[in-house]
Amino acid sequence: MSLEVGDKAPDFSLPADNGGNASLKALKGKTVVLYFYPKDDTPGCTAEACAFRDALPDFSKVKAAIIGISRDSVASHAKFKTKFGLPFPLASDEDGKVCQAYGVWVEKSMYGKKYMGIERSTFLIDAKGVIRNVWRKVKVNGHAEEVLKAAAALK
Repeated sequence: MSLEVGDKAPDFSLPADNGGNASLKALKGKTVVLYFYPKDDTPGCTAEACAFRDALPDFSKVKAAIIGISRDSVASHAKFKTKFGLPFPLASDEDGKVCQAYGVWVEKSMYGKKYMGIERSTFLIDAKGVIRNVWRKVKVNGHAEEVLKAAAALK
């Protein structure tokens, strides 16, 4: 299943690093940047998370909330968040159901070996829960700025 611009974003409620839950329903009325990443504390994922962290004041100005999702455990997220001072929730999708609902659990290949994993992807969801932008196979450099521009354009 592949979600497209104009589709209703699938709701979810996942355990988050802060001991609470992260859900779309709780953010109704806000713009949401939902980004899926492969693994806590790896070079690309750290660079992406830190770029969103550094741009958070600008995302706040356009009233956009940020949620990161991977299949890592809540404990792993908590360590990652503390190590890099990440001020937004990291949700744990250990069973992969949300990754599948968003179509980011895909076959990947590295050094000729095929395996299943998260395709680095970002979804920009408007205040009504509609997907307004989708970025797949994200290249980290400049990505947070591109998402910010799109979020600002929703206002």
